Amino acid sequence: MNHNRFGPGEILVFIMLCLGFLLAAYPLFWMLMSSLKTSRAITGDIWALPERPLWSNYLTAWTRGVSGYFLNSFIVTAATVTGVLIISSSCAYGLSRYNQPWLNCVLVMVMGGMMLNPHVCLIPLYGLLRTLGVHNTRLALILPYTAFRLPLITLIVRAYFLGIPKEIEESACLDACNDFQIYSRLFVPMSRPVLATGAILVSYYAWNEFLFAIIFIDSKRLKTIPAGLMNFRDALQINWGPLLAGMAMSAMPLVIFFLFMQKYFIRGMFTGAVKG
Repeated sequence: MNHNRFGPGEILVFIMLCLGFLLAAYPLFWMLMSSLKTSRAITGDIWALPERPLWSNYLTAWTRGVSGYFLNSFIVTAATVTGVLIISSSCAYGLSRYNQPWLNCVLVMVMGGMMLNPHVCLIPLYGLLRTLGVHNTRLALILPYTAFRLPLITLIVRAYFLGIPKEIEESACLDACNDFQIYSRLFVPMSRPVLATGAILVSYYAWNEFLFAIIFIDSKRLKTIPAGLMNFRDALQINWGPLLAGMAMSAMPLVIFFLFMQKYFIRGMFTGAVKG
């Protein structure tokens, strides 16, 4: 009996995977190909491949501001990811290892934070940021991004911490380790997969967020990529080649980051869902 033959179920799954890949990969492929064409070629035949790749579109996009937008997005995303991982992992440690009754109320509040749509808080946030004096600064994006990503990442990391055997913590206590040493030297190194998962989720949100970026930042010098690419629109027409080139450059960092972190991302998603 040949066990290597594919049955109808396996063939159907393979076809569905291929369709899913095409649906996900073709828009990216079209964007990359169209970024190498002129605006007339794009509007004339959107499905045609570029006859002569126009690499100058990337140089035009870079010199017209994408370099500055890219730097701003990197700073905002890196600061947001760092803040979320530090705060969420420390909160998750307390929620998973301490048994104080009032911590259940804290856990409910954290879960409630996931139910709050960030866009509902747009007007109060705008007033709060102006009162704090951070409007039209990078902190105007870093602070809200960090606050709205904390609940989800805290719950994911807490679920992972609950799966760490208590015997490891007890052994560290016998070696005279305090709580901070247990957290920093044991829990954080052991939770690299789930922290990598959190980093991917947060970076995807912070890098692509649009509404806060156009409302809380007025200066063109401080705009991130999603808001900055709007400056590529002219009053009467849009130069599609450099615009798509800028979109391609903005997408590449996340794609590369995920390719390098996908092993930890998959492990973190599975192990973080074992307990809750």
